[in-house]
Amino acid sequence: MRLEPLPAFDDNYIWVLTRPDGRTLVVDPGDAGPVLEAMDDGPDLVLLTHHHADHIGGVAALRDRWPSLRIVAPVDPRIPFADQRVADGETLERDGWHFEILAVPGHTETHIAFFGHGHLFCGDTLFSLGCGRLFEGTPAQMLASLDRLAALPAQTLVCCGHEYSRSNAAFARTVDPDNAALRRREQEITAMRSAHRPTLPVTLHAELACNPFLRTGAPAVREAVAAHAGVDPDDRVAVFAALRRWKDGFRA
Repeated sequence: MRLEPLPAFDDNYIWVLTRPDGRTLVVDPGDAGPVLEAMDDGPDLVLLTHHHADHIGGVAALRDRWPSLRIVAPVDPRIPFADQRVADGETLERDGWHFEILAVPGHTETHIAFFGHGHLFCGDTLFSLGCGRLFEGTPAQMLASLDRLAALPAQTLVCCGHEYSRSNAAFARTVDPDNAALRRREQEITAMRSAHRPTLPVTLHAELACNPFLRTGAPAVREAVAAHAGVDPDDRVAVFAALRRWKDGFRA
């Protein structure tokens, strides 16, 4: 399969996945322009992970261009255009596409992720070396969502909604400065961005080794957060909540 991240706005990615038979889907088209420029024929499906405008704002224009376009979205009235609503535990099967639907609340209450064909389209739940802000969910919800994603196969390609890797690396290094895998990933990110290349997708294996938000049980992360925020290092929810607050106020 061919995977392409289409840059949009300042740091969004719209994902385009194309099978060898030419069938194509698009994930989270917040802006129609990059999709219309990249594609002559319409995709089979548009997958939406959550309701924020920078992830759904281009859908109306895409449907104007391709009226038969099918939109798959979570159960959320804030997404008015959907041909199919999907929820946790369901399987999306259409035109040879196969995706498991995972509820991943935290960034928003109704956020979902699509896992299939070796790819994870996770919107704003998991980023390389980071995770989404908690706009609607609780720390316990987001931690459970991240734990769920962390349990997927290690070679899964993580396709995030934003290019935040460089700034996330600076924070991760502050939390976990002795992590050799993190140092290697940061060097890789620096080289990629210097060459104007996307740092995504990234394997889940790489994230498990160096993303502090997936490592709240690791002694180095627990101890750093406890020292910074005075929380109980044995309480993973408290550690995660303090880590997220630390990141919210962090300036590189």
